Amino acid sequence: METDIKTSMELIKRGAVEIIEEGELIKKLEKGVPLRVKAGFDPTAPDLHLGHTVLIQKLKHFQDLGHKVIFLIGDFTGMIGDPTGKSETRKPLTREEVLKNAETYKTQIFKILDPEKTEIRFNSTWMNKFTPSDFIKLCSRYTVARMLERDDFSKRFKENRPIAIHEFLYPLIQGYDSIALKADVELGGTDQKFNLLVGRTLQRQEGMEPQVIVTMPLLEGLDGVNKMSKSLGNYIGIDEPPFDMFGKVMSISDELMFRYYELLSDRASSTIEKMKLDIERGELHPKKAKEDLAFEITARFHGIEGAKKAREEFRRVFSKHNLPSDMPEVALESPEITLCDVLVDKGLCKSRSEVRRLCKQNAVSIDGRRVQDPYFKFDPGEFVIKVGKRRFLKVKRR
Repeated sequence: METDIKTSMELIKRGAVEIIEEGELIKKLEKGVPLRVKAGFDPTAPDLHLGHTVLIQKLKHFQDLGHKVIFLIGDFTGMIGDPTGKSETRKPLTREEVLKNAETYKTQIFKILDPEKTEIRFNSTWMNKFTPSDFIKLCSRYTVARMLERDDFSKRFKENRPIAIHEFLYPLIQGYDSIALKADVELGGTDQKFNLLVGRTLQRQEGMEPQVIVTMPLLEGLDGVNKMSKSLGNYIGIDEPPFDMFGKVMSISDELMFRYYELLSDRASSTIEKMKLDIERGELHPKKAKEDLAFEITARFHGIEGAKKAREEFRRVFSKHNLPSDMPEVALESPEITLCDVLVDKGLCKSRSEVRRLCKQNAVSIDGRRVQDPYFKFDPGEFVIKVGKRRFLKVKRR
């Protein structure tokens, strides 16, 4: 390998929660041959957010060290639905939904990974060939008692909540993926630990050298408390417009900023530590450090020019209290169209209930004045609606 073991381990351990087993990983590295490093993603949604990229960034670390990265798209397991952390059985996705989402993943990941050094695989390749007897044989390798060791299964069992039989298949299939791919290392979030361990067990039973597990933390969302999630609205999508992405990163707390630096940035750990010290000494303003982070993340997904324009626009709007230069516009014909109608129709809010909630929270303004009535009707003229900190819309009513 091009890099010595100590340096490799420092990069691999950066941000990681646990390595099982560290000694095994060192022995694998000492062989001096590229390792097969796997991470699986179920295409259950059409887009990825920064929380997903924690694993992709760690894949990049392995890639930078000269190892073979396998981005596994769980098009087969995606139809089952990962039961991890779920309090009830998930509704399976259709084959069409899974394949459509998988196509978007293939383009999004190469904003981080090197396509020339990345192997994309679909687990339907081998799972579609499974016969009923193959599934029975796979199921015979694990007991119900072992499955109930999983926290979510155990909790649902004790609370008399239903657990469908097909949910037990999920960790078994994920484990079998490691056999099919001959994985030396598998990455996953801390919530995936049980599934990752199943892979080690099945590989041993197959007479293979078991994979090493590297677990990564679940990235907190914009609120700094909950895991980044689209359902909670605290996420930063990697396909979001540059200005929105830049602004969202700038909205995180100073404390959370360094968590993002550690898990998402390409900067060396020593550089990040120096930034912390400089801030403590008063030699670096936290806002400057956060702006550098926002620029790095935005540039990764939108290029240097896109990040420069986003930074300029952010400074113009928020530092000088101006309006965005590329604000969308809408012309209203009917006097009966309400604020709620406009915000939902133009995509500034997902639903009428969100409009009502934001109005109640004083997060909606028209020409700088807070509006608490979601059914406000526009008089003739021009108006600028602002929702939250970064959503703007110009309205013209004849």
